[in-house]
Order: sequence, then structure tokens, then C-alpha cells
Amino acid sequence: MARRTHQLAEQHGVSLRTLRVSWDELSDRLDGSPPFDVVFCVGNSLAHAEGASARFDALTAMSRLLSRDGHLVLTSRTWELVRARRSRLDVGPRLVRRQGRDAVVVYNWQIEQRWDEEHHLEIAVAQVTADGSVLTRSERLSCWPFRQEELVSQLHAVGLEVESNTFDPDAENYTVIAAKKERAQS
Repeated sequence: MARRTHQLAEQHGVSLRTLRVSWDELSDRLDGSPPFDVVFCVGNSLAHAEGASARFDALTAMSRLLSRDGHLVLTSRTWELVRARRSRLDVGPRLVRRQGRDAVVVYNWQIEQRWDEEHHLEIAVAQVTADGSVLTRSERLSCWPFRQEELVSQLHAVGLEVESNTFDPDAENYTVIAAKKERAQS
């Protein structure tokens, strides 16, 4: 994602610094930087934080990066749907283009019994070459799913107030926009 963001910025003539940083390095790597008006946590990336505690730490780090009244924009899968469908193999419904080639995308979901267990998703892309042979690449990802209400609770706990939430229990994905609010002095 960082490489693609950098490529798009160059393509559009935008000066942009990109960094690959783990959740726990966010504050240290960006310490001393001016606060951000917006932080994006997209592509269902929060599900890769290793459990509720690590997810809380990631949200805390992102909240610390925000300016006063700054916003966090977060996208997530609807994990309630993913878990209800259990372990399965999903084959993409149509060909897609990847690197100029037709391809089929296959998702192998390994759903555990409990929410707090590590789940796995293997994504395989099978590309058809000009000579008719098939190139296959795959990547196995770990994820720790969460309920939408858990996310909202954790956002509130790190000092963020949800301003917009597109959650629909029947939709595949949703977006939450949360604003940093200064806590009242006691």
C-alpha cells in the first residue's frame, strides 16, 4: 500500500512522504511531527492487530497522531458476516486484470471458533499468461476479527467520538469516521 500510494502521488505530482511502520512504532517514528488533521486506517488493516489489546494500542497510537478535532477514517470488513459464513473457499465471480493479465482471485477463509482466536485468510491470484499457462501467487494473512460495537467502544476509550458510521449488518464493509475530542479538565 505504501508503494502504491507513493506511485499515485508521483503520478499526480503530489509531494508525499510514505513510511512503513508497525502500530507500536507509530508514535516513536512520527514523534515531533506536527499533528495530522486526518489519519486513514483503511483496507481492513486494523484486523491485523494481534487481538483486542493490540487493536486498542493501535487506535491509541493513531489518536495520538491527530490534531485537536482531527479525524480518523477507518474501514473494516463486517466481521459478523465473515464469521457467520464460517471457513470456506470463495472464488471470485469474474476475471480481473492484474499486471495486464486476466486473473482469478480465490479466498480461503479459516475461521476459528472464538472471536479472540487468530483467524487466517489465504488469498491466491491465478493469472493467465499470453501462452495460456497459469501463474499463481498466494499470501496467507493472519487476522483478529472484532465486532463493530467493540470497535466503537475502543474508539471512545482512546478519546475519539464517532461522527459517521456506515455499519450495516448485511453489508460486506463499513466506514467509521471518528473525531478527536479534547477531554474536559477536571
